[in-house]
Amino acid sequence: MFRKTIELPLEMIELEEDNYHLMLKSRLSDGEDAWWIVDTGASKTVFDRNQEHYFTLVESQSKQQYQSAGINEGMVDTKVGNITKIQFGPLKIKNLKVALIDLKHVNDIYQKYHDKRVAGLLGSDVLAVYGCRIDYLNKSISFQTKPIQK
Repeated sequence: MFRKTIELPLEMIELEEDNYHLMLKSRLSDGEDAWWIVDTGASKTVFDRNQEHYFTLVESQSKQQYQSAGINEGMVDTKVGNITKIQFGPLKIKNLKVALIDLKHVNDIYQKYHDKRVAGLLGSDVLAVYGCRIDYLNKSISFQTKPIQK
């Protein structure tokens, strides 16, 4: 079956010399722009719990599945939420279950390098399901327009 692919621009933020983070722009349910760190090492997508008007809390059958470990911090207090809609270019993802953590410390660091507020970390749960490919040379990310069935 042929799947349509969309390619979206990434922004590469250099936090230190030769230390890059990839940023992807999205649109939230109210039309506001939101920036995500593309985090291929994160098993779950994480969203800033300080932005409570974009998610609803949900009970998780497996709290351990949504626990987050922060570098130099040990385990981070994590809740589970549902974001009703996120749009990456023309791709609309509905009812995305995310780990909710306080991203204030992340935003404090990022404010030194650019003016974009980090809404979350786009994890491998989304990247794998949409067959994402990252092209560093062209600073882009490609998504399949339909989820890939496991």
